[in-house]
Amino acid sequence: MNALDILLTRSSDNKLTTPAPSGVALDNILAAAHRAPDHAHLTPYQFIVCQGDGLAKLADIYHQAAIHSDFEPAAIEKAKTLPFRAPMVIIGICKYKPHDKVPRVEQIATTACALQNMQMAAQAQGYNGIWRTGSYSQNQFVNTALGLNKSDEVIGFMYLGTPMDKTIIKKAKKQTDTVLFWN
Repeated sequence: MNALDILLTRSSDNKLTTPAPSGVALDNILAAAHRAPDHAHLTPYQFIVCQGDGLAKLADIYHQAAIHSDFEPAAIEKAKTLPFRAPMVIIGICKYKPHDKVPRVEQIATTACALQNMQMAAQAQGYNGIWRTGSYSQNQFVNTALGLNKSDEVIGFMYLGTPMDKTIIKKAKKQTDTVLFWN
C-alpha cells in the first residue's frame, strides 16, 4: 500500500491483538514520529512505550488515578483493564519548551502530528491502532505518576497491535462541508 492510499483510507481500529510492532517495525514507527513538522527543531515531545510489564504499570497508574479522582466503583475496576486493550500503548507527551516564535499550541500540534505519523507508519507495516485521550490524558495523578512537569501534557495514548479482523474503512467525509476555495 502506498503512502497516499494509507492517508486516504486511514481508519482507526480498536480490536487489536498480538503481535505488537517490534524490531524494525517499531523503529520505523518511532522514526516516523520524529519526521513531524517541528518549528525551530524543538522536539517538544516524549514517548513512553508500554508493553508487557509496562502495560501492567500503566494499568496500575490508571487504577490509582481512578481512586484518587473519586470515580464510580465500576470505573475504578475497569481502569485496571484499559491498557490491555492492545499489546502496546505509546504515550505521547508534549514537553513544552518556552520559545518566542513557537507557541504552546504549535508544540502540541507537533506532538499530535508525531502521533499521527506513528499510526500511519504502523498501518504501512500491517499494524493498526487507535489514539485515545479521555479522562486519563488530563488527570493530574497520571501526569505525576508519569513524571511530567506542570507545563507537560499527555496528548494521547496510541494503542497499537495487529487488527483482529480487517479494519473497517470509514466513509470519506465531504470536502464541500469543510473546504473553501478562494480563487
